[in-house]
Amino acid sequence: MTNVEKVATARCRHLGFVIDSSFVTRPPRRRTAKAGHSSFLRQRAFTLLEVLVVITIMIILAGLVLSTFGYMQKKGARARAETEIAAMSAACESYKADNGIYPREASSTDMLNAKVSGDPSAYQSASLYLFTQLSGLNQNQTPITGAKSYFSFKPQMLSTDTNGNVTAIKDPFGYSYGYSTAQAANPGGAAGYNPTFDLWSTSGLTTSPPPSGTDTITPQWIKNW
Repeated sequence: MTNVEKVATARCRHLGFVIDSSFVTRPPRRRTAKAGHSSFLRQRAFTLLEVLVVITIMIILAGLVLSTFGYMQKKGARARAETEIAAMSAACESYKADNGIYPREASSTDMLNAKVSGDPSAYQSASLYLFTQLSGLNQNQTPITGAKSYFSFKPQMLSTDTNGNVTAIKDPFGYSYGYSTAQAANPGGAAGYNPTFDLWSTSGLTTSPPPSGTDTITPQWIKNW
């Protein structure tokens, strides 16, 4: 029995009669569900705002991580290209010590001009010739009779066709290395840079240097000049 019922019953008894508690009108209880529901909605809206803030921060951080990763990856590729060019240059010096001349072919290495050619697809024949001379192997990677090996190429340094035949020496950016003896073929001429040989990577670029004006392409290459 509620307090209200008790009070009503006591008064009735005081007056000399008893009224059953079932006839006593009970005051309505306060409804708090609506207030609780409103509080829940406010709390829910605030949580959604927090989620949006967190997602925004995560997107910004992901962008920073990806840009940093791309920069580090490119920096690592450049460092590897510099190491490979230095190693192949040393092998060319050993080749010259034995043969009196650097690896050179009139139809390929003499014809490639680093000053005007920035498309790595045009480097393949000269690059393949350099591979055969330094490795002592044919295009199908079988030994050349009587040839000496001056450099051992790792698999990731070689571009091959579907039959496993070598097509070029590949730089860390996935393109062919450039190798030219244009200046050696025509000393003092306009083609080429070094009187010995030019060896370079375009560092992923495929645009040729301009024939005149400011050259912004070649300075981005990794090269031996």
